[in-house]
Amino acid sequence: MSRQTDLYDRVAQASATLVIREYSTSFSMATRLLGPNVRQDVENVYGLVRVADEIVDGVASDAGLAPAEVRVQLDALEADTEQAMLSGYSTNLIVHAFALTARRCDISTDLTRPFFASMRADVTESTHDAQSFTDYVYGSAEVIGLMCLQAFVRELSVTPDAHAEFVRGARALGAAFQKVNFLRDLSADFDHLGRSYFPGVNLEKLTDEDKLGLVRDIDDDLELARSIVPNLPRSSRRAVALALSLFAQLNRQIERTPARVLRTKRISVSAPTKVWLALRAIWGGI
Repeated sequence: MSRQTDLYDRVAQASATLVIREYSTSFSMATRLLGPNVRQDVENVYGLVRVADEIVDGVASDAGLAPAEVRVQLDALEADTEQAMLSGYSTNLIVHAFALTARRCDISTDLTRPFFASMRADVTESTHDAQSFTDYVYGSAEVIGLMCLQAFVRELSVTPDAHAEFVRGARALGAAFQKVNFLRDLSADFDHLGRSYFPGVNLEKLTDEDKLGLVRDIDDDLELARSIVPNLPRSSRRAVALALSLFAQLNRQIERTPARVLRTKRISVSAPTKVWLALRAIWGGI
């Protein structure tokens, strides 16, 4: 590798690190607990995911792009990503960083294509039925868990049965994260973006019973995800435990918040609670 290429790789990955630091205090805190051989790859995955999410969630429309033009931008990002995964190079620093991780961790288009399909759904679909909801959550969140899993176990010898358990847990954790975000962002998604993700749930008349049913579903996902944490490599175990704890705490706060309040108020975990959960993860708590 030339010095010029090494510099470009470092700048690209530093750009991905900056994205996660600026956009997500929770995920940024969790990634700091990852081993150095894993942390950069997870940050690189997050960088691409965030850029795609920003295309469909407001930055492009704020720039005056119509939905059809947003689709063009998203399609271009996917094409650039796939080409970079093949060649190992992109003029887009965030895409370049992701491609480095994809090639190191054997992340294929089997995971990136469902992700971009879900991003496109945010441009074209405002409501979901049971099947489209399942497909959306898989592409927008579960595959992210699977990409991170590829980084976690890259240097680990795993039996097929153990790998299958890891896959189930990673998908469940991704699904739980997404569903919690749907609940905490009800106002932004429904009132401002016109989206209603949960099938069969009238968000304009959201009841406490509706909300508690969704909370219990998230608890089931979190419980499945929690079961794999002790078997993860040491380099990722504490970080995953912290991320899981942060979203479990969010789910508890959502559970205690009346549905009518949830429609207008975004729930968040306080800074002192985040610190306490981080310390518990460091000490080995799940």
